[in-house]
Amino acid sequence: MRNKNDKQLVVGLDIGTSKVVAIVGEYEPGEPIEVIGIGTHVSRGMKRGSVVDIESTVHSIQRAVEEAELMAGCDIRSVYASISGSHLETRNSHGTAAIRDREVMSADLEQVLEAASAVAIPADRKVLYKESQEYRIDGQDGIRHPVGMSGVRLEASVHLVTGAASAVQNISKCIQRCGLSVDELVPAAVASAKAVLTEDELELGVCLVDIGAGTTDIAIYTQGAIRYTKSLPVGGDQVTNDIAYGVHTPTAHAEEIKIKYACALAQLAHAEETIQVPSVGDRPPRRLARQALAQSVQARYEEIFEMVQDELRRSGYESLVAAGIVLTGGASRMEGALELAEEIFHKMVRIGVPQHVSGLGDVVSSELHSTGVGLLLHGSRSSGGSRHASSAAGNVGSVVEKFRSWFTKNF
Repeated sequence: MRNKNDKQLVVGLDIGTSKVVAIVGEYEPGEPIEVIGIGTHVSRGMKRGSVVDIESTVHSIQRAVEEAELMAGCDIRSVYASISGSHLETRNSHGTAAIRDREVMSADLEQVLEAASAVAIPADRKVLYKESQEYRIDGQDGIRHPVGMSGVRLEASVHLVTGAASAVQNISKCIQRCGLSVDELVPAAVASAKAVLTEDELELGVCLVDIGAGTTDIAIYTQGAIRYTKSLPVGGDQVTNDIAYGVHTPTAHAEEIKIKYACALAQLAHAEETIQVPSVGDRPPRRLARQALAQSVQARYEEIFEMVQDELRRSGYESLVAAGIVLTGGASRMEGALELAEEIFHKMVRIGVPQHVSGLGDVVSSELHSTGVGLLLHGSRSSGGSRHASSAAGNVGSVVEKFRSWFTKNF
């Protein structure tokens, strides 16, 4: 068994409305990521993807990170974190750069991405994420990987995601208060897409719908590149609230009823099935027909899917998503959600689970952790994924550094 220090480690921190998840993965370049640690804690300081209570969010992040550190046996110093919320906006931009040595180098790619990012945006917003769609060299288009190609003029089509500067600062502040540095903030939809979508789907055209507790994130891909992202302020919490108000039960019990008995398609619930519903205060519990619960839940899921469909039409890519819709996220696990989505979208629909990673089985096979696993994949593909050497290795490094400085001073 090789020492962990031989491998690079990367950490994904998914800060959601209902939970905070820290996932630690280790990898060697060219090898699949192995998940070696996970920490989860209830999120209490977030609402619809934005921070509403800094202290509670810091506490949740700390607990999740500590749990992941214990399981993985390493010190976490920096993370790739997810960001969501209706403040995120998307735009496609264009950049041009001269090729210095008549051959495209990685520095030229960075230069053209920077040129495309230099767009006029309001002072209260900032560019969060940029990803190339395709390149053009001297008028020849459709180039995906231009490094090593010859030419004089390099152009790039780039997808930009901007966010409200205050929301970005708040989430960064929460992470930094835990003694961690932020490698990058990645939109939740982009991260989930990296984890659950296949190459064929990306080429054909696909719409990813990540239904979380507070937000529903959409990412549209065609011809292997990202075209459109959007975050809608609706999710599983609305379903819980509907149940709580509809059957007059506390929110905690409503969440439990939703997970155990709810169904997004009324036809799937039998008329004779009943469930026990706890009442508010010291009133005795009541019996409720499961079909009545399903009708309430179905109405809310229909609304969520119709909002997604409106957004898909507004984007202009509705006719181009030949591979259909991929649902992921915690609220996509609801019984009947898949069948209802097929009815509304009139397209192929599947439930997406994280791929391209090995290790802890419960992480790899759950829709809940699509964003967390996607952050790992994004981190490992970015230049120099975050490294978290164990404390012993860090001590050795500092001793060598001290010896070197002493030697330089004295000799």
